Amino acid sequence: MSLLLSRRDLDFLLHDWLRVTELTSRTRYAEHSRETFDAVLDLSARLAEERFAPHNRKADDQEPTFDGERVHTVPEVADALRAFGRSGLTGATMDASVGGGQLPNVVANACFAWFQAANVGTSAYPFLTMGNANLLLAHGSPEQIGTYVRPMVEGRFFGTMCLSEPHAGSSLADVTTRAEPLPDGGYRLFGNKMWISGGDHELSENIVHLVLARIPGGPPGVKGLSLFIVPKHLVRADGSLGERNDVVLAGLNHKMGYRGTTNTLLNFGEGAHTPQGAPGALGELVGEPHRGLSYMFHMMNEARIGVGLGAAALGYTGYLHALDYARNRPQGRRLGVRDPRSPQTPIIDHADVRRMLLAQKSYVEGALALTLYCGRLVDEQRTAEDAEDRDSAKTLLDVLTPIAKSWPSQYGLEANSLAIQVHGGYGYTREYPVEQFYRDNRLNPIHEGTHGIHGLDLLGRKAIMDGGAGLRLLAERITATTARAHHAGGAAAGYARELDGCVARTLGVTARLWADGDPATALANATVYLEAVGHVVVAWMWLEQLLAAEGHGSAFHDGKRGACRFFFRHELPRARAQFDLLESLDRTAVDLPDDCF
Repeated sequence: MSLLLSRRDLDFLLHDWLRVTELTSRTRYAEHSRETFDAVLDLSARLAEERFAPHNRKADDQEPTFDGERVHTVPEVADALRAFGRSGLTGATMDASVGGGQLPNVVANACFAWFQAANVGTSAYPFLTMGNANLLLAHGSPEQIGTYVRPMVEGRFFGTMCLSEPHAGSSLADVTTRAEPLPDGGYRLFGNKMWISGGDHELSENIVHLVLARIPGGPPGVKGLSLFIVPKHLVRADGSLGERNDVVLAGLNHKMGYRGTTNTLLNFGEGAHTPQGAPGALGELVGEPHRGLSYMFHMMNEARIGVGLGAAALGYTGYLHALDYARNRPQGRRLGVRDPRSPQTPIIDHADVRRMLLAQKSYVEGALALTLYCGRLVDEQRTAEDAEDRDSAKTLLDVLTPIAKSWPSQYGLEANSLAIQVHGGYGYTREYPVEQFYRDNRLNPIHEGTHGIHGLDLLGRKAIMDGGAGLRLLAERITATTARAHHAGGAAAGYARELDGCVARTLGVTARLWADGDPATALANATVYLEAVGHVVVAWMWLEQLLAAEGHGSAFHDGKRGACRFFFRHELPRARAQFDLLESLDRTAVDLPDDCF
């Protein structure tokens, strides 16, 4: 059995619950079948096990180095990425016209989870490249698609996203990188970008940077940001590589996790190179001026769900390692056995170890279900026959995206923490991989925005947009599930009653937070709101899985029932307590003077 992910669980989620084969009735996916879906899942599992997992520890121990001229990585990283590129998985969801496979997004997410579980550092390179290419497919010109997307689909070029700057961090309104127009319609960029994952390396022929910058004379704040393609090497009209662009690696950032991914400070236009005879990094405008942030959200929202998927995958592999350890590590004796000469029992027989394993199982299987459900919504948004269904999928996905990013990042990490605890003292050593899973996953609560940012997004925008239409739609979808559970009876009906109450609390608390029109008080509680609503959503995911398991009596399905029971009994009550806190409109964090901290 793999210790990366459970193929049995993926089959259950994709086929028994989400019924992805039904998508093949739509024109976009008509060339696919259950057999092709299974084949690409098999391919992904094999590549992840054989090419990505073996160097996960080595790439962590021997992180990238910079000698002042070029970046050095362990050779296995390049080997794995070449294999990934040859597989066609980079373009899995993209149009056949650009060499893509037109695979449903939900299936592609399940495939990529294998690589994130196996080696999240190496998998970050194709992860960013796919998001970069998808943005250009949506907003780039035909010429830009031909020049940059096709080589990315082929695995020859990699891509990045360049938003943050050293002085600005997440405050994109303070971005100062400028783009000076040229007579030929191009631009020269000048500025610095910080925390750029995959920003420099020797793993591909070229690196395609998507850069937010300001055209002089544009409006202030985020409304003045434009988006530019800035390649590491210029590309000639025939597709061959030209001279080096004026993009310079100023240094590598050394993080606690994802250590196989280069993380960089890049200088644009410092004059180290003079493309076409002058300093300044040459760039091409994507779309229209001053619409850069709206275009970048295409990549950012895809990446947010992908970060949540990666957090779930890291939590999942940690859980499987802890489960394997608990089944094979003898220590102590069963309760009631007093003879010290009797054989020791595996630690999975101890109640507290079982509690920790069940908590991990409830977190990671719930998080994986949520991120795959979001992938299914992407497919509905893209291919549903009815326009109203497409609009509903988009609206629901907008509401769920901050939760799908942040909840797995918080509770996938908690699963990794529990995996260390199950291993006891060995969990804190490098002899076992669970400590690396924790370090890698600790980055996900800040990747693509902190919990605080996504709490503000959920409560300050998504929950109240269009008069609360998105939140009402979420409530309708959840109560449609609880109606089925009431009809099923038994334990499902009991869980449905609890979940119905939480849905009502969600709507009531949201109204209460905004009743006084005081954003300072409301948004001071945004992170608690995010976690509480996240628990309600994941409880919904568990009730959906429980109903999908109905009528099946295997140990696998009994495990689903047990994890669902655990989540409703041990986890969902947290949301009720948080709703009580939210209704109190607490202002402690706002009102305490600075000198009291």
